[in-house]
Amino acid sequence: MNDQIRQLLDQITELEDELRSALHQQEGQLRYRIEGRRVAFEHAIHDTHRKLRVGMFRWLVSVRPQNYLTAPVIYGMIVPLAFADLCVTFYQTLCFPIYGIGRVRRRDHFIFDHQHLAYLNAFEKFHCLFCSYASGVLAYASEITSRTEQYFCPIKHARKLLRAHARDARYLDYGEADNYHVRLEEFRAALAKEREAEAAERNTRPDGG
Repeated sequence: MNDQIRQLLDQITELEDELRSALHQQEGQLRYRIEGRRVAFEHAIHDTHRKLRVGMFRWLVSVRPQNYLTAPVIYGMIVPLAFADLCVTFYQTLCFPIYGIGRVRRRDHFIFDHQHLAYLNAFEKFHCLFCSYASGVLAYASEITSRTEQYFCPIKHARKLLRAHARDARYLDYGEADNYHVRLEEFRAALAKEREAEAAERNTRPDGG
């Protein structure tokens, strides 16, 4: 990796930090606050949201027919999603300690907070619950896969991925053969250090999680 690419990656990291800060400021502008796992709006905002909620009967008769037709297919996906969730959890629980890779915290990738939005009715909240779970499973599995890839094959593809995971940018270039196996061990050592850092962070948290 040349110096220009390394500098660009550092700039991306700085921009991500700025984005997180800006999103935090936006919480205040939208007048909500996060209390543990609950999101609370000011009373006036909450009352306004509740008035904007569409009643369930009105909502049911306004749903597009194609949505009803495809609903069994969409919600049938809960079976493979739950199976994938179970499989990747079993895989990392069994294998990551052997590889010296830190386990991905499952709860970091599952966020369920749309139920606090008063302008959504019960059906809409249920849809959001399903989508949040599906997105969480995919994000969780992606992080487990990316750590595995860094351990076994930290090499970029010849064809550029449209949406590569965050680790991909620091992988070896396609065809970069010099000292490959030495570099591979460096990537594995980085995973071990990451595991130690995550363990230290967990130990400093009040809940220990």
